[in-house]
Amino acid sequence: MTLSVDVFLLEPDGQRRILDVPGGRDDSAGFESWRTTVWGSEPVRALGARFLPVLADGDLEVGAESVAEFLGEVALLRDHLDAIAGTTQRPRGLAEHREGLVRRLRNLEVAALHARVIGGGVIVW
Repeated sequence: MTLSVDVFLLEPDGQRRILDVPGGRDDSAGFESWRTTVWGSEPVRALGARFLPVLADGDLEVGAESVAEFLGEVALLRDHLDAIAGTTQRPRGLAEHREGLVRRLRNLEVAALHARVIGGGVIVW
């Protein structure tokens, strides 16, 4: 299994409505194992990340009011990409792992930017 990132809106009755992924967009947020080996890892936590480490224990839901902060966390991780890739390296090799991180961070960012524009939230599950 893999982790997916989706955008949601809250309906007037409080129910969460997951939006369809637009054509041509990748919704992958990493492998299921990344819950602990990457997003919940000590190197990511040491940077001060508070959203993505939640994945180590369950799914992550970022409400509309927190999307800007979530985008900041994604930017923080991108700024420290080489350190994260080097300390969470998987058997496939550093270059491939780094590229996977780049793609997944971009997917998280694209979803969060869309959520911010429409007043929605982000869920990673």
